[in-house]
Amino acid sequence: MILWEIQVEPRRFGELKRLVPGISEKMLIQQLREMEADGLVHREMFHEVPPRVEYSVTALGASLNQALGPLADWGEAHAERIGTVRQRRESRGTLEPMS
Repeated sequence: MILWEIQVEPRRFGELKRLVPGISEKMLIQQLREMEADGLVHREMFHEVPPRVEYSVTALGASLNQALGPLADWGEAHAERIGTVRQRRESRGTLEPMS
């Protein structure tokens, strides 16, 4: 979700924290650092008062977003079915296979 949020425009840390539901500050920092180290995210520091940092997607990160698009489409197309099966399984307390 982080890559998705920075693909259109660079975002500051606080913006990302608000845009990615349920992520802790610690996890967001960790994920941004890992993606920067992997070449998926570019971190730009502006030497202003107060200092400002923006995160943007690199060409490699944009190509990953494109590759993940069909997976997201599949998830949306099958979310209701998966949720129904999960609810039945949880109500029975079993690991019923999806058919």
